[in-house]
Amino acid sequence: MSSFYEYLIAAGRYHGTENPLVKQEDTAAARVPTRHRAPLVTSADQRPIRRTLRVRATDPLPRPIPDDTYLAILEQLHTLRDRALVELMWEGGFRPGEVLGLQLDDISYGRRRITVRHRANHPQRVRQKSRRDRVVDLLEERALPALNRYVMLERPQDSDDPYVFLVGGRGARRHVPLSYNGLFRMFTRATTRAGVRSAWLTPHSLRHTHATRMSQLGMRELSLAARLGHASFESTRKYVEVTALEVLDDYRNALLCDRSGQ
Repeated sequence: MSSFYEYLIAAGRYHGTENPLVKQEDTAAARVPTRHRAPLVTSADQRPIRRTLRVRATDPLPRPIPDDTYLAILEQLHTLRDRALVELMWEGGFRPGEVLGLQLDDISYGRRRITVRHRANHPQRVRQKSRRDRVVDLLEERALPALNRYVMLERPQDSDDPYVFLVGGRGARRHVPLSYNGLFRMFTRATTRAGVRSAWLTPHSLRHTHATRMSQLGMRELSLAARLGHASFESTRKYVEVTALEVLDDYRNALLCDRSGQ
């Protein structure tokens, strides 16, 4: 990358005047006793260096799905399985790997909750990002009824596979657990038919939508982090920052207090 920037500068195709990858002496590497030495005694020892990137990368904020867009996507889902998948991710904030890795024993209809368990043996190589199990309650009466309808009416009853979401139809892949590719293609087809297809609109944006919605409704940052399975609060804080309505309300209240004081 450093050489590429040097080429752009020499060719006059880089707007800046200096290489953003700065060479700095690496004093920590110089103290390592097993560091490579020159083969000749008369050769001068090279001073170890490291490169530091001076270009500040942008940290994009999550983009929640508007309500009308979400309803338009739901109208284009023609199977109970697809609707249950989307409703689960919207109401529970599940990652794609978490919802695809659910097994029948993870669902507790009586308690209205789902347990997300870490597994590494999915036949489609689906992985859960977090290694910690967590419980996600579903109290909005949308996801669990949709999931129940799929399991009772559409999921192959003669399947012995423990995973919830399976490939349906009558093809050779019937009864095979759904993969990342299958989920992404289903969501892409639905957004295309709804006329809302966009590069940022992916299955993972359903998780962003849930997190932003819960933050706007007043859910505490600590509780939201536990619900989403975040190991770091920095991951949760970006959903708090996107709630500009609270900033506007505080701004208006400050102006009202200032005017009343005058």
